[in-house]
Amino acid sequence: MTDAQAFDIASLHAAYRAGWTAEAMIDVVFARITAVDDPGIFLHLADKTSLLAQADALGAFDPITRPLWGIPFAVKDNIDVAGMPTTAACPDYAYMPDKDATVVRLLKAAGALVIGKTNLDQFATGLVGVRTPFPAPRNAIDPRLVPGGSSSGSAVATAQGIVSFALGTDTAGSGRIPAGLNNIVGLKPSVGALSTTGVIPACRTLDCVSIFALTVDDAWRVFSVAAKPDESEAYSRSVGAEGYGTAPPVLTIGVPAKADRQFFGDVVMEASYDAALSTLAGMGHKLVELPFADFYATANLLYEGAWVAERYAAVRDFFDAHEASFHPVTRKIYGGAKNLSAADAFNGLYALQALKRKLAPVIASVDLICVPTAPTHYTVEDLEAEPIRENSRLGTYTNSVNLLDMCGIAVPTGKRSDGLPASVTLLAGFGKDGLTASLAADLHGASGLTLGATNWMLPERATPMMAADEDLIDLVVVGAHLSGMPLNSQLRDLDARFSRAARTAETYRLHALAGTRPPKPGLIRSSGDDGAMIEVEVWQLTPDAFGRFVAAIPAPLGIGTIELSDGTSAKGFLVEPVALAGAEDITVHRGWRAYMQSLAG
Repeated sequence: MTDAQAFDIASLHAAYRAGWTAEAMIDVVFARITAVDDPGIFLHLADKTSLLAQADALGAFDPITRPLWGIPFAVKDNIDVAGMPTTAACPDYAYMPDKDATVVRLLKAAGALVIGKTNLDQFATGLVGVRTPFPAPRNAIDPRLVPGGSSSGSAVATAQGIVSFALGTDTAGSGRIPAGLNNIVGLKPSVGALSTTGVIPACRTLDCVSIFALTVDDAWRVFSVAAKPDESEAYSRSVGAEGYGTAPPVLTIGVPAKADRQFFGDVVMEASYDAALSTLAGMGHKLVELPFADFYATANLLYEGAWVAERYAAVRDFFDAHEASFHPVTRKIYGGAKNLSAADAFNGLYALQALKRKLAPVIASVDLICVPTAPTHYTVEDLEAEPIRENSRLGTYTNSVNLLDMCGIAVPTGKRSDGLPASVTLLAGFGKDGLTASLAADLHGASGLTLGATNWMLPERATPMMAADEDLIDLVVVGAHLSGMPLNSQLRDLDARFSRAARTAETYRLHALAGTRPPKPGLIRSSGDDGAMIEVEVWQLTPDAFGRFVAAIPAPLGIGTIELSDGTSAKGFLVEPVALAGAEDITVHRGWRAYMQSLAG
């Protein structure tokens, strides 16, 4: 193996399986750091001798008990790594932690190796990546552009192929904007999914540890390791690493109404977003325009009253004693919080609650939302001229997300017509991380892109990692409960999880029942040899949700055992024979979706 070795996890583990070593990988990491020659990426590097000893201690290659065996990663320098200084890009603030942040400890235990601490917008305040007293990281795709912040070093280290993944943080978009500007994946989990113990707060009530990776599979593998409840963290919440695999065939995807879209004159970025929407529509998903004014109003709250005061509160004693140590722009933001009152904070909270109430039904009306990751690209020169305004504009589609308790993932979708990165972010409500990641993997796979700033090809996607859950019950749906159909919301309201598209065994017939509006399907086992395979979907529910769902099913429909073409069986919708009087036999369509499309002409 040579320096050409791809560092996505699948490729790296394949190399280890073929006999490559973690020690050789470490040599390549340091060679790449030298070759990239960007002094702005890392603020501290691990000692190579220590890294080699850690690699040796891993023992034989074992990706089962250590799913991140021998995987190099970087850590944003507002997250503690034992034995490495934490500075938050403020040298006077530096301290030496004696233990790892919870998330770092979990990743190390899974076999991952920390290469170093990365640069950031000071105290994680900013979306540009250049608000640092150190040399700013260079955008991995085009050094004229800002790298995106605040997690700039982590994103660039990943995009350059120095590490397989990196940790950032995301309060206002810092785990998404740098991903979008550097052609990589940026997973922003549901708030509380990853512990923030050992993380310097920005806005503690909103902060997330985020994950930069070369592929969605990699980001999800890391998330699966790190998403653990933490009793030491008051804001930790249980968000299982579930639901990642195959996205439902038809999703209802909300998009900003055309009149509400903001690109600040960047027609090239606007065109790339339209192209991404066309890709989603081509996959069979339904796009629904949503009014976006209230999302923007929510975003504007983040740098007003309550949350600016929260940033100041996180480092108040240090700021008051060392104000001159702060970057000029950061100092201006934090200093402004001194003029805020408790009444200002409460007014902000009241305004947020009112907006959340208005937006809740809008968010619930769709499966997820697709927005541009950033409305435009800015150059370093642009930032020098307008450091506040341009930073604010980068947060157009990101600032509202944590305030609204949503999860998100930024994913590359191609190249703009000028060759710069194109990216969208998929958003959904709390706990739907698996759904957004599943669709993101589909989008990334359709992009035809290489990974980050490398020439590595996107690897073939791993077998969907839909974890088996013995507590869930499979439910076969055949009609209006299919994804994208009118009654699918009944499943979503019960937190049902899409498992897979399937077909019945070749022993069923499908009918459109008479006298029902909208029409209802009737699936019944054939008594002869005239049956057919019928397209269905399998969803999974908890026993309680399954019971509530079944209790609401009206006659003449009921639940029985349906045999599937793969030899398995599951509970699903069947119809009583008496209901077939006057029904139209639609077996020839081989599925309810195809039948409904035939009616639409």
